[in-house]
Amino acid sequence: MIAQRTLDADIVVIGTGFAGIGMAIALKKAGIEDFVVLERARDLGGTWRDNDYPGCACDIPSMLYSFSFERNDRWSRIYPPQGEIWEYLRRCVERHRIGPHIRFDTDVRGAEYDDASATWTVRTQHGELRTRVIVSGMGPLNRANVPDIPGLQSFAGTVFHSSAWNHGYDLRGKNVGVIGTGASSIQFVPEIAPVAGRLHVFQRTPPWVIPKPDRVVGPLGRTLRRFPPYAWAVRKLIYWLLEVRAYGFTVDPKRLELAERLSLHHLARQVPGAELRAKLTPAYRLGCKRVLLSSDYYPALQRPNVELVTSEIREVQPGGVVTADGVVRPLDALVFGTGFHAADGVAPMSIVGRGGVTLDDAWRDGARAYLGISVAGFPNLFLLIGPNTGLGHNSMVFMIEAQIRYVMSALAHMRRARVPALDVRREVQAGFNAALQRRMARTVWASGCTSWYLDRSGRNTTLWPGFTFVYRFLTRRLDPRKYERA
Repeated sequence: MIAQRTLDADIVVIGTGFAGIGMAIALKKAGIEDFVVLERARDLGGTWRDNDYPGCACDIPSMLYSFSFERNDRWSRIYPPQGEIWEYLRRCVERHRIGPHIRFDTDVRGAEYDDASATWTVRTQHGELRTRVIVSGMGPLNRANVPDIPGLQSFAGTVFHSSAWNHGYDLRGKNVGVIGTGASSIQFVPEIAPVAGRLHVFQRTPPWVIPKPDRVVGPLGRTLRRFPPYAWAVRKLIYWLLEVRAYGFTVDPKRLELAERLSLHHLARQVPGAELRAKLTPAYRLGCKRVLLSSDYYPALQRPNVELVTSEIREVQPGGVVTADGVVRPLDALVFGTGFHAADGVAPMSIVGRGGVTLDDAWRDGARAYLGISVAGFPNLFLLIGPNTGLGHNSMVFMIEAQIRYVMSALAHMRRARVPALDVRREVQAGFNAALQRRMARTVWASGCTSWYLDRSGRNTTLWPGFTFVYRFLTRRLDPRKYERA
């Protein structure tokens, strides 16, 4: 083992979203104090700090979208709003005394592994840190996707992405263009539609939308949530109700026909106009793109000041947007609800592993990792929410906890066996990913649509192609035979 005095911290955790905070809590619970958490922003929260657009909320029920070890009886709604999730993470940090370990305003700009000492050097704008282990909790939803539209730079109005909402800009009475109809847009469009002068929603592909059974949690519900047996039972029930959907997504997409009929019924019930309904009817299998939950999106599109535009955007001019049909729509503001570069890897930084190989080079043909956690050639680098561990049907917190348990098992093995570093065997990683992509081929995500789940080569490097309980079983503990000493 490397002498502790040579290190700035034995373990460096990157990010303070659910993954980074959960990892820090696990280390604390194990009695490990020699770690730091690096956060590029001036506050914690990750996705739930950055995305504070109007109407931002989770599409997983609040009873399940939380750590299993940290119940919360304060949720005000069935589906938690952004502010409450952010506050929940703050309470987790305070209760488990993680604050002293966090270094805010510390942007990780690179990391390099040294074979001789089996250590990592992490570079930030404040200097370097030497560490034995890096746990990346950055996740994939931190790099906004702004399409390269001709003339965008010439636009004279205000432009912003949903993940960096301009709260200082008053949309009241303005001509507003919204580009994108994904998960964020269907939440903020109903919020801004009543105040905008004119709202033009530019849609490339209609999403599948199912009703969102959201409601306020009343006094009785809040009281019941204080009893652990009730909270445990409801959490399990929600988990299994959501997990059932994985069968249609990953085993037999034909089973999704009932869900498609229910979604189309929701559309027909809320949109009586045949012309608008036709524009909003998907022509691909439900689940191929992210399924969206909303009960107020369709009504918002039928307001007299709202227009759904399905003609392709040709260019942006200083005063507005020109579509392929030649129509010019004058705009004061452009709001992008176009999501993130989720399939492009871990982060926009240089990570150099054994032999000077960068992670970009290792992933030139697509992101790959064993269990989405370990990457061959990068010893003691553990990824939380790494390649192919995202979900299209259940709570990511469940996956994060499984990954954290696996990392803790790896740390325990290194301590017991006095191993300075572990590197997953290349043949193990290759075999795992080959099997994973074979399973992916039968999923609904391979049924022909284009989605943010796919990388530039059309390969799905984002989602887990199976049940989450299977993933939890696979990550129950580290198998040392799958790794080599580094």
